[in-house]
Amino acid sequence: MGLRTAGSVLVVFLWSVTVVLSQKGWSVTYTTQSICTLKGSTVEMSCSYTYPSGTVTTTFWFTKKYAVENYVNLRNDSNYKGRVTYRSDKMNGHNLTITDLRESDSAMYKFRFITDQTGGKYTGDPGVTLSVTDLQVKVTTTWWSTTLTCSTTCTLTGNPTYTWYRNSKIVQDDSSPSYTVYFKTEDSFYCAVKGINSNAVSVEGHSYFHVTYTHQRICTLKRSSVDISCSYTYPSGHTVSETIWYTKGKLNEAPQILSPGYGGRVEYLGNMQSDSILRITDLREEDSAEYKFRFTTWEPTFPGTTLTVTGLQVKVTPATVTEGQKVTLTCSTTCTLGDNPTYVWYKNGHVTNQSTSLFLNPVSSEDTGRYSCSVEGHEDLPSAEETLTVTCEYV
Repeated sequence: MGLRTAGSVLVVFLWSVTVVLSQKGWSVTYTTQSICTLKGSTVEMSCSYTYPSGTVTTTFWFTKKYAVENYVNLRNDSNYKGRVTYRSDKMNGHNLTITDLRESDSAMYKFRFITDQTGGKYTGDPGVTLSVTDLQVKVTTTWWSTTLTCSTTCTLTGNPTYTWYRNSKIVQDDSSPSYTVYFKTEDSFYCAVKGINSNAVSVEGHSYFHVTYTHQRICTLKRSSVDISCSYTYPSGHTVSETIWYTKGKLNEAPQILSPGYGGRVEYLGNMQSDSILRITDLREEDSAEYKFRFTTWEPTFPGTTLTVTGLQVKVTPATVTEGQKVTLTCSTTCTLGDNPTYVWYKNGHVTNQSTSLFLNPVSSEDTGRYSCSVEGHEDLPSAEETLTVTCEYV
């Protein structure tokens, strides 16, 4: 499988660390001392320089010096043909850009400039150390999981995001270079950083103890119902004898087991051999918690599903309303509701609009009244009312 590029180019720009090298009015200031970046990407190095007098006639970057005053300008180095660009500015700044990086480009890059004065030559030494690395997937297998790590020979500059693909579909975007597989699969996996791809690997079929929750987080309304679901796997030969849902207790507190019928609001659904659903009705704000699932005598350490139960509140902006202003009424919750809900607005108990926010522009005394909102499909769960009073502005 040829996995080398994916439509975008990784460019590394660095502007944080300054390295000043000077001698009697001569200096070169590099923006960084070292860079680690990927094969096939583009890198930019920059510096600024000073000199006591005269005019600068020559500027260049180099990695090779064969003898006294025999420096090889990168532009003239056959190994960099067509890949090097210089850019300078009026403030004695100079940038070097190298495209389509190769592992053989790993070296120390130095900037040199020459003036029209006798002996007016200076090199910024030491320069910038560039390390070019490839992406490789390393596989670590235990009895309960397989961990894939996007490996490099140096630590990539700039805290990049690692994207993991399973059969060319994204399964994870994260700052961590690792991705863990808990299920039986013959699929192909590879990682990428800004369009630069690693080699692909296949994870041999294994069956592990594992619980996969359908949602990591759920935000829903007070007095509504919710289904929290998961699927689970276990090695052949094992029999599921018991399934339990529970809430994760605070430190030093025992977990609260939610048995079917608990408080008349809990129900278990699913086939109980590979998937389970916890249904809770008539939700209360105190039901907000992390819910976890356990089967047989094995208790997973993986994060469960965090449920947040919220009411609806009407927020008025600005707080003090004067006739002629633009006023925004927002249907507010303590968490973000899923499925992009449609909000229904009421004035004095009558439907007036359907939108996330209600805009009164310009507001007038006729807009004075009691406002509330609800979520479409849950009109029986309205918000608390907020009274809008419009003050007349007299000249």
